[in-house]
Amino acid sequence: MGDYAFRECTRLTSMTIPPSVSVVSWGAFEGCTGLTEVTIPPSVTLIEIKAFKVCIGLTEVTIPDSVTSIEAGAFYHCTGLTSITIPDSMTSIGHWVFAECTGITEVIIPDSVTSIGDYAFYDCTGLTEVTIPDSVTSIGDYAFYHCIGLASMTIPPSVTSITNGIFRECIGLTEVIIPDSVTSIGNSAFYLCTGLTSMMIPDSMTSIGYKGFAGCTGLKSITIPDSVTTIEEDAFVECTNIQAITAPPRFLTRHIFPHAMEEVFHTPVSVSEYLIK
Repeated sequence: MGDYAFRECTRLTSMTIPPSVSVVSWGAFEGCTGLTEVTIPPSVTLIEIKAFKVCIGLTEVTIPDSVTSIEAGAFYHCTGLTSITIPDSMTSIGHWVFAECTGITEVIIPDSVTSIGDYAFYDCTGLTEVTIPDSVTSIGDYAFYHCIGLASMTIPPSVTSITNGIFRECIGLTEVIIPDSVTSIGNSAFYLCTGLTSMMIPDSMTSIGYKGFAGCTGLKSITIPDSVTTIEEDAFVECTNIQAITAPPRFLTRHIFPHAMEEVFHTPVSVSEYLIK
């Protein structure tokens, strides 16, 4: 199957890919807006870049166990897609693969997957539940950017970094469990996560990036361990409702928390009370 083989064949409604095909090529069905059903045979091992991009009529796709990799933007802006089955054969989810698939509500990532690419689920506004297994060691930048329906997330202990913008503008997010394996929170990681009310940062953490929690207007309490050595500029800017902070005294300043409420701060050291300076 050649690159862009059926590109913008808008009257195409169904496709059974023959068993002689091993690769669904670059942009093969891109812009086939009338396509509602596709059967991918077990001979296919690779789905290439933009293979089904903007196939807005697709509602369900079953990816066979033979597929080991789905490349960038393969299902980008498939807004009608409500169900996707990721097989145990998959080892990675590429960049932008399911970005703007606004109809998807649940994603279960199998134990075979070790990495999730940048913007993989960007703007999946209908997504409410994601299960990430312990096999995943890296989650790309902005992977869940603007997934406004996502309410909770457990980061597996195999992950060591909360990447840039990973949960940016996830306004429905109320709970995030960060394991002791994580050492850094990237730039804008939780930017405008207005649903977060509290955050406990583990003792493994060493740095919080630029605008890491900026605009988290619902955030009322936060715990920062002594292990943190760096908090970048504007990490907590426009966090206007913070009432309680447990943190080393060196961080209890208006420079770090410029918009926090005038409250007494508690620290993990022997001195129990500090006012914001």
